[in-house]
Amino acid sequence: MTESTTTGAAEGKNACVREITVEVPAEVVTRETEAILQKYQKLARLPGFRKGKVPVTVLRQRFAEEIRSDVVEQLVPRFFRQEVEKQDLLPVSQPQVTDLHLQDGDPLRFKAKFEVLPPIEVSGYQELRAEKPDVAVSDAEVEAELNSLREQRATYTEIKGTTLGDGDFAEASFTGTPKGEAPASGAKAEATKPINVDDVLVEIGGSNTVRDFSDNLRGAAAGDERSFDVSYPTDFNDARLAGKTVVYAVKVKAIKQKNLPELNDEFAKALGEFDSVEALRARIRESMEHEKKHRAEHDAKEKLMDELVRRNEFPVPEALVERQVDLRLERGLRALAAQGLRAEDMKKMDLERLRAGQRDAALKEVKSSLILEKIADAEKLEVSDAEIDKEIEALATQMKQTPEAIRTRLTRDGALDRIRGRIRNEKALEFLYSRSA
Repeated sequence: MTESTTTGAAEGKNACVREITVEVPAEVVTRETEAILQKYQKLARLPGFRKGKVPVTVLRQRFAEEIRSDVVEQLVPRFFRQEVEKQDLLPVSQPQVTDLHLQDGDPLRFKAKFEVLPPIEVSGYQELRAEKPDVAVSDAEVEAELNSLREQRATYTEIKGTTLGDGDFAEASFTGTPKGEAPASGAKAEATKPINVDDVLVEIGGSNTVRDFSDNLRGAAAGDERSFDVSYPTDFNDARLAGKTVVYAVKVKAIKQKNLPELNDEFAKALGEFDSVEALRARIRESMEHEKKHRAEHDAKEKLMDELVRRNEFPVPEALVERQVDLRLERGLRALAAQGLRAEDMKKMDLERLRAGQRDAALKEVKSSLILEKIADAEKLEVSDAEIDKEIEALATQMKQTPEAIRTRLTRDGALDRIRGRIRNEKALEFLYSRSA
């Protein structure tokens, strides 16, 4: 007979914690112990005894700890599962086993503490309404994109016998040295070493040009050298320069003029697949409308979830939050690795600080997922096998493997249920958006 009691805090961060006390009958413990002893007797090799002939009393003395460990390993998980099923509990964390009692002839007793999902009653989603921003694309936006395409294909020609003025481009090289900073070593060396640029185009008076460069290079001729200080604000977008004063030595190599291609049918054809400027305009408008609609839909869904999370307060199991933090960190580190971050640099990262920084977002993601699951239940939303097949085919194409290989790996790793759950949640969010828009 298995006996148990269940305890759990009613509120706060322990609201999801349950603790049960389980007792495994003495006769069950005895049978399991005897079965384990038989296995030891078949395999044990001890000096003075033939294989399979070691007396049980010797085995009990010689392998007491190992036998005890095997009994616990066999019985604790089995009777823990039986008890949580009996009490209709669904653990979402590994149980912490304490107060383990195992003596010859006695029942096996232990306590197990674990987390469960709290009761979640999602309310207020039926009346939610999404914002409907204007996603129309203006003629001015299309023309701005056309001009951007022209800018990307601009050419530069040298002009002689003149000096730099607004709108001109200086082909220059320069060295910048942080002012008042002694040479450093180690980790600070990168921040204090001179900035050397061999060949760069500087637009005089340009919106992206630091004003001090324009002011000090205006009026210079090809071959001139200029020296000047630039003081950067503390919020400058380049962290290496923010809050510093840098002494620049600049040499003007040449003065150039920017030439934009004419906006005509030839320009459109040069882009590859357009017969005319009007066809190019139509494609740009279509792409911009699609992007605006996609961004507006994404933002609207984010706001819907924010509102649902705000309206539905409930405790979240810590194990689920930690698991989501792990996933976010793993994705982030993979992205950094893809950008070229070395493994030795990753090892220097403060992972505890990074984990703490991910916690709020992870908590919101877990709450959102639990809410969407409840909405999917209420609206009877399901995921078909065809939808799973489509996801597997997409993964196979992305990873350049066969769908069969992907399915086998996902089944082995237990990932198919996670994929089904993600798709179901996406359908629940789409349901919310479509009925509220």
